[in-house]
Amino acid sequence: MIAHELSEGSLATFLDAFYVKVRRDPEIGPIFAAAIPDGAWPAHLATICDFWSSILFKTGRYKGNPFAAHLGKNLQPSHFQRWLALFDETAVESFAPDIAGALSERAHRIGESLQAGLFFRPSAPGVAVGRFQATGAASGALTA
Repeated sequence: MIAHELSEGSLATFLDAFYVKVRRDPEIGPIFAAAIPDGAWPAHLATICDFWSSILFKTGRYKGNPFAAHLGKNLQPSHFQRWLALFDETAVESFAPDIAGALSERAHRIGESLQAGLFFRPSAPGVAVGRFQATGAASGALTA
């Protein structure tokens, strides 16, 4: 069913459907399985809902640190690309096009920010970061 409005309820339904796909995905599912035991998923989904509620509705419910949560998980840029592809796919299946597009845009910006924090190393000039390229170790400049 396509939602024509973004609400706490439609967001929760979307996130549930999305994370079902994530957990079943052969590329990124094992990463999530290693990090989050089956019994911890209800609490994790509640945290994810709080995160997106804070981002989209300015509720302030999320009190965590997304960057710290992703450190030490042996993530690669390709994992973010797969996560975003599943996010985009589920958004299109769940929401009217304008809402799906806005959600995807926000997710891509968040993904780029996380990747920059996790993978950009100023001491390694010329290292690709997501779809950006580091061009100067001293300046930390990025170009698209």
